[in-house]
Amino acid sequence: MPISGKHRRPKSSTIARGVAAAGAGGAVIALPLLGATGAHAAEQAVPAAAKSAATVNAAPAAPVVKKQAETRTYSVVSGDYLAKIAADQKVEGGWQKLFQDNRTVIGENPSLIVPGMKLTLGGTASAAAPSTAPAPAVKPAAAPKPAAAAGESNSSGYVHPVPGKHTTNYRASGANWSSGSHTGIDFPVATGTSVKAITSGTVVTAGWGGAYGNQVVIKHADGRYSQYGHLSSLSVSAGQTVTVGQQVGLSGATGNVTGPHLHFEVRTGPAYGSDIDPVAYLASHGIYV
Repeated sequence: MPISGKHRRPKSSTIARGVAAAGAGGAVIALPLLGATGAHAAEQAVPAAAKSAATVNAAPAAPVVKKQAETRTYSVVSGDYLAKIAADQKVEGGWQKLFQDNRTVIGENPSLIVPGMKLTLGGTASAAAPSTAPAPAVKPAAAPKPAAAAGESNSSGYVHPVPGKHTTNYRASGANWSSGSHTGIDFPVATGTSVKAITSGTVVTAGWGGAYGNQVVIKHADGRYSQYGHLSSLSVSAGQTVTVGQQVGLSGATGNVTGPHLHFEVRTGPAYGSDIDPVAYLASHGIYV
């Protein structure tokens, strides 16, 4: 049995009187009140401790990651051309950007892409590994000869068929041509570019030309014939007389092509197989392509 009696009253202690403050680790610390000076110090300690805890426990801000543009690879299939690939694959910048990004793969002629060729979409294709052979000496380029602009007749009465320089050379060899070599020269111009008669003459052919697509063939006063192939539309008809620089059609990608361009020939007769060097012919009349 418990012993009956009075409970003994504990003595009060100055140590028991104080305030609770949160420490840096979240534990409760009893701070004694030792007069006014001690109380003031305790009040300052509370926010300082809380601030320290907040600093230690705050999570670092996540770094901002910049999303990189997606880079993909496309394998060329039969019937492809750059404009078609750019549209189907939604390439920003169109076929021109696709061509620039893949110059190391395609080469200088955007029309010459072949099945199996790997193109980079959304980025620049890696260049081939650098050669360890010493770089060849660079011959200074000759000053360009003065020439008439496209559509502007020079003193000899001839003009450029389209703006710019040609790419694929005359008689270039390869499996892309049924004869085994290129019978003309190509100008890499976009679909819809105005195609001009290089000089005056009479249209002998204006229509479908098989592998040449829509074509125009013109007989000139010197007995030579000029041919304009792969046109998207025709502006003249057979039997019509045309003047120098007159539009004969718009460039395109009809017939056997891998992309939009103008195929241009000079011939001794109206039919395939009678071609001569078009670059030399035009140069003889002051037109340099």
